[in-house]
Amino acid sequence: MTTSGSSASGDEQGSGPETTPDGHHVVIDGRRWRATDPGIPDTLAAELRSALMTGRRGVGAAKRAEEDTAPHRRIVDDAKVALGERGAPWWEPATEEDRRRRIAATIRTLAAARAPGTTCPSDAARVVGGEAWRPLMPTVRAVAEELAAAGEIVVTQGGEPVRAPWRGPVRLGRPD
Repeated sequence: MTTSGSSASGDEQGSGPETTPDGHHVVIDGRRWRATDPGIPDTLAAELRSALMTGRRGVGAAKRAEEDTAPHRRIVDDAKVALGERGAPWWEPATEEDRRRRIAATIRTLAAARAPGTTCPSDAARVVGGEAWRPLMPTVRAVAEELAAAGEIVVTQGGEPVRAPWRGPVRLGRPD
């Protein structure tokens, strides 16, 4: 990223798009877009961006085939919320509701991106909480329990589905 306050374009620097001085937005073709939360670990941010691009390609393919784009748009929305590019701004204190929405979006995105494999609940906490992720674990587990009850994810232990309330280490995956 271009350093804060710099007016050089990313092409000149070779390090990405221009950013606003506060780092909250990137500027592409003269238009401001919310920047990805810099607190997300690089490997998880890359995985979320990959899921975002998969969703975008799905929207395009569905449009060309004149099919329903809604499932693909949900993937795009979830990935953007997880990245902090949509929903409550990542640089402002989050309400409990905002935090839970971002955790749910992150869980759904990572579960879909890693299917047929699973994801650890701590990955969702790391995306939302950055270095201060550990205190979020009870909320992540509660959101995962809600998503499992709604049939959006499956919670497993030792490769076998478990029902809430669960104890010990678990993995989160897609139900299909």
